[in-house]
Amino acid sequence: MSITFSSERLSGLAVMKKRAARVQQGEEVTLCCCEYVNRHGERSHVAACCCDCEDLDDSLAKVAEVVKDRVRVPWLWGGARKVDLSIIPPLILLPALLHLAALHFLLGLVVLTALPGLVLWYYYFTHYKKGQTLFFLSLALFSLGYMYYLFITEVFPSGDISLAQVSMVTVGVVLTLIALVYTKREPGIVPLNQNPVPCTVRCDSSLTDNSTGINGGRQDATMAAADRIRSSGQEDAEPKESSRRNWCTTCRVMRPPRAGHCRICGVCVLRLDHHCVWINSCVGQANHRSFLLTLILFLLTSLYGISLVLQSVCPKQPLLLALLSCPGVYNQYRTALCFTCAWYSSIVTGGLLHLLAVQVINISHNVTEREARVALREKTARSTYWGLVVDTGVYSRDVLHHHRSRVGLELNCMGRMYQ
Repeated sequence: MSITFSSERLSGLAVMKKRAARVQQGEEVTLCCCEYVNRHGERSHVAACCCDCEDLDDSLAKVAEVVKDRVRVPWLWGGARKVDLSIIPPLILLPALLHLAALHFLLGLVVLTALPGLVLWYYYFTHYKKGQTLFFLSLALFSLGYMYYLFITEVFPSGDISLAQVSMVTVGVVLTLIALVYTKREPGIVPLNQNPVPCTVRCDSSLTDNSTGINGGRQDATMAAADRIRSSGQEDAEPKESSRRNWCTTCRVMRPPRAGHCRICGVCVLRLDHHCVWINSCVGQANHRSFLLTLILFLLTSLYGISLVLQSVCPKQPLLLALLSCPGVYNQYRTALCFTCAWYSSIVTGGLLHLLAVQVINISHNVTEREARVALREKTARSTYWGLVVDTGVYSRDVLHHHRSRVGLELNCMGRMYQ
């Protein structure tokens, strides 16, 4: 009896090993409804993945990838288009949470406290993963559109807002969207060079003050010299030790001064400031001004819209105190919803005001956000006012002086090289 049982068990194990070998060789194996092939190429029960975190993460990633590939919307040109799943959560969560917060004062306090915390947590999570996501762009655009929709449908019908004021808000929203579209067009990507042979030239800058950009002093100007490739035949030459700091091993290009590689977008950007998740694009030399214009237009439109909403739902309170004290605002659901949206818009506006202040301070010291982070990490910068002001001392020539341009420095170095 025991011999028969052990022989059957051995034969069953042999069959399982043969099936596993066929799975590893890529042959088709019929799986039961409760089985799956794990990351080792072996057959396993579905419940077993709950005991293996790596298998569970791998299975969930595969399911999410399949769902992401299957979710499509009809399109007029080129057939159905894929829909990024990260777009969907803001479209559902934002209206649900705002309507929930409008039911009671305590619910509003909890929701308006937890919502920024959840957004910040997801931001740091995606920043750690270094992956692209449309969540923040979707949240920004839907917040703008939904606030405008509630302004038209809930605030304007009350009769406290004139048509001219609605027109001003509408113009502000349209201009903000136009500036955003222009900002996302091109951050200033460093063009790829098919034959990158870096040439480092040490230059003692003696440019005139009429140049606009970076300051004088001893600078390293690096450039790709295609003519030297043809003359020397070193098409795959590696950069010298002195210029390895400007050499991008990912893009295989020699970066100009102040350019940087974005690990999220996977490209090198001229005068890279930072990767902005709210526009899902880098902010660099080509779109920095339009990025600042987008911030200013949004802030002006948001502040004006918030003031109109508070004047409508809290007409007896001073404007500066209406957010803190508005008696009877939760007596009607309409006014409570408008008041909650005003608070949400104020939180968003406060965050963008901080971003604009940091940008203005960095511009006044002629330093990018990337350069400030690198200098703080390497402890080569001077930080004041709780880290709000970071002066690297490399490109800054004080607020009242003109800055020398990177273009002028490179032209000067090129002229000295060919002399």
